[in-house]
Amino acid sequence: MGMAEQEPGKDEKINGIIYNMSPAPGFQHGIVNGNLYTIIKKGLKGSICLVSIENLDFKYHSDESDDYLCPDIMIICDRKYLKGGSYSGTPKFIAETLSPSTAKKDRGIKMAIYEKAGVEEYWLISPEGHLEIYYLEDGKYHLEENYILQDDVEQAYYNADTEIHLRAFPHIRMALWEIFEGVE
Repeated sequence: MGMAEQEPGKDEKINGIIYNMSPAPGFQHGIVNGNLYTIIKKGLKGSICLVSIENLDFKYHSDESDDYLCPDIMIICDRKYLKGGSYSGTPKFIAETLSPSTAKKDRGIKMAIYEKAGVEEYWLISPEGHLEIYYLEDGKYHLEENYILQDDVEQAYYNADTEIHLRAFPHIRMALWEIFEGVE
């Protein structure tokens, strides 16, 4: 498949190298992103901030190069950095839902890029029910929370009702189960 036939937004450019994001991740990936997007969008109603889902390129050092990433979920509040299908400011929040083909990149190079870009909160989500929440402290990511969904009420570690909120938007709250609703 030549470059010309690619769907727009289905690649990323890191250090000048284009990474094709196919094969498309499984449907569970889309369900998780849809759940999170819906919850955040509702919470941002009436705010100047926007949430994007898999459709906005983040030009993370636009002064140096035209490299870009396409985060699964991204919250942006400074709209002056929006131009066409790309954004060159500092996102308030980014979430990446892992798939077998992207896990290494999401946890490695992309995490390092978001850290350096100053993204204050980064979530890594696995459709199997795992959520890691990182906060930026003194320019480095620190693991703030690490959840593995346990939605069987009979189990000692039942945590499906655990309430999670976004650091920059404490009014945006969700139960752990809501993020993974409909994945099974």
